Amino acid sequence: MLEGRDALLDRLQRWARANLVKFNKATCKVLHMGPDNPTHKYRLCREWTESSPEEKDLGVLVDENQT
Repeated sequence: MLEGRDALLDRLQRWARANLVKFNKATCKVLHMGPDNPTHKYRLCREWTESSPEEKDLGVLVDENQT
């Protein structure tokens, strides 16, 4: 699973560079979903991202307990 996680983040970073998109690292957070999800740490552009128990996007509140 860790290889898949790293590959996904690498792909996301390559896509961002190719499309001249910059992520606001201060607002990027990790939402660990599901009760059995290990809380791995993630990096975005070589910086560690914070974890969050819930996030709201487009008016929809999503929390870590949803599966």
